[in-house]
Amino acid sequence: MKTLVAGMLLALALVGCSERPQSLAGQQVRGSAPAWEGPTTAFTAPGWKVGDQESWKQQLQTRAQGQNEFVRMAPGR
Repeated sequence: MKTLVAGMLLALALVGCSERPQSLAGQQVRGSAPAWEGPTTAFTAPGWKVGDQESWKQQLQTRAQGQNEFVRMAPGR
């Protein structure tokens, strides 16, 4: 019984040591293009023009205000 428990503990210890490293070394990193120069897809927000930084900022502001509980629950709405 002791050898069975010791074997299981040894197996658990070895499993923990076999984890692969989780680093970004050797992986491709995407280019550093600004976010507002992204592609037009089916998920692109209406009103946003690709490559236009001001419309990008406006879309972010609109989205943030839509998630703001103080604005959403304002009296009279």
